[in-house]
Amino acid sequence: MFLQLSDIGTTIYNYQFEQISDGDENIIIQAMASAEEEMRSYLSGNSKKEWSDGRPKYDVEAIFTASGTARNALLVRHGCTLTKWYIVELCNADILYETAKERYDRAITWLKQLSKGEINLSTLPTVQDPEATENETSPFIYGSREKFTHE
Repeated sequence: MFLQLSDIGTTIYNYQFEQISDGDENIIIQAMASAEEEMRSYLSGNSKKEWSDGRPKYDVEAIFTASGTARNALLVRHGCTLTKWYIVELCNADILYETAKERYDRAITWLKQLSKGEINLSTLPTVQDPEATENETSPFIYGSREKFTHE
């Protein structure tokens, strides 16, 4: 998994997690898996034509199979925020719900901007779309013909 149990301490205290989960580590593992899948869904392109508009196509497998310090720190942080949200969803014992919700919304907004190419991370690996080079067309020219006159 991209996220590790030790990462979660950056967004939720151990005592809070213990209160919510009754010490069941499977709850946090499921929350981390859900957060990773949600992040993947934003970074993976689809077959819509709009995804061929020149935005970067991220190498999602390379991003999420990285480990240790090779992982993108910002994605780890947003992943922890999403994980916290999935844990808080179960119970918000001693957690400021509005703060958690605000941070979750901010992380989702950021992921959407990243997926649309509005913001870019130079440290994330990208892939070349083989279809884009095959189907590349020349720019088109528009305008009108010169005015025709009888002489």
